[in-house]
Amino acid sequence: MSVALKVNKLREILDDKKLDAFLVSSPPNRRYLSGFTGSAGYLLISRSESVLCTDFRYLEQAREQAPDFRLERMSALMDWFPRLASELGVKNIGIEADDITVSTRLTLQKAIDRSDVNSDILLVETSHLVDMLRGVKYQDELKLLNQAIQITDQAFEEVSCQITSGIRESEIAWSLEKAMRERGAEALAFDIIVGAGSNAALPHHRADDTVISNGQSVVIDMGAQFEGYCADLTRTVFVGQPDEKFRHIYDIVLGAQRVAIDGVKVGMTGGDLDQMAREFISEAGYGDNFGHSLGHGVGLVVHEFPRVGPNSTDLIGEGMVFTIEPGIYLSGWGGVRIEDIVLVKDGIAEVISKANK
Repeated sequence: MSVALKVNKLREILDDKKLDAFLVSSPPNRRYLSGFTGSAGYLLISRSESVLCTDFRYLEQAREQAPDFRLERMSALMDWFPRLASELGVKNIGIEADDITVSTRLTLQKAIDRSDVNSDILLVETSHLVDMLRGVKYQDELKLLNQAIQITDQAFEEVSCQITSGIRESEIAWSLEKAMRERGAEALAFDIIVGAGSNAALPHHRADDTVISNGQSVVIDMGAQFEGYCADLTRTVFVGQPDEKFRHIYDIVLGAQRVAIDGVKVGMTGGDLDQMAREFISEAGYGDNFGHSLGHGVGLVVHEFPRVGPNSTDLIGEGMVFTIEPGIYLSGWGGVRIEDIVLVKDGIAEVISKANK
């Protein structure tokens, strides 16, 4: 989807919210709307103009990456903001309340108060306007997401067979990172989780020097980043011959995931979907051992819209990409989590993660 079409979709929201312009401060939202990947800058988008403001370090990069935007050099004191707003003839300007810091908000207001060109600006706090646009993925984004997912899947397949008694969690984490880098990952989407034995009962355990032993489950949560887009995959493996308890817990988690995948429908809420998997696990007697959300959107950020968890009112729509990742965690024993990324296509969920379970 072109930059122009994305910006026009935002302008439709501005009309609905009765805003003259929108100030984009969030880095992933800035990248999504303009293509600019620098670490500093703002977008000021009015009904008729699109302006990218950045500092000296990124001027040349901005010209190359965001040709559809007018380029302005910004200063730390934000004096450019009221001047630019005056040039554009805008007063009611939306800001990203979920991103902008209190300090930056005060700096903006001070710049407005001392300005002699436009002191009538009203900063209007908004929530998740661009994030919701990012929830629907288009073909160019899906191509990058699929590449990140393929890198992740292949790296897991290569390294999972190396998980044997005597190897450390940290060694597995390094092998996974190396395998993803060698396949073209520009970065990790997040720190790799490798939790063996009782560590597998900690959903976000950080891989350490724990030595893996026979008879343990090992939870692996990993993801590559490719051209800004993130993958997210969790698999649970067993070292040695799986015992009856592990098979029992694993089958419950896998069953809960299948129920949720089969239950995806356009128009349902993330809370509705979460409830399907949660009820399945609760009926099996492990409801208190599934303590996190069922899933989350994936894209330029590894956790983004839609939220798929208890009480989420985010609506599931065509073209959305999100994870489905139920888990059961038993203190002192370990845990099982299975996570795949799905795409809502033709009204149902299509699993796009391909790693073996």
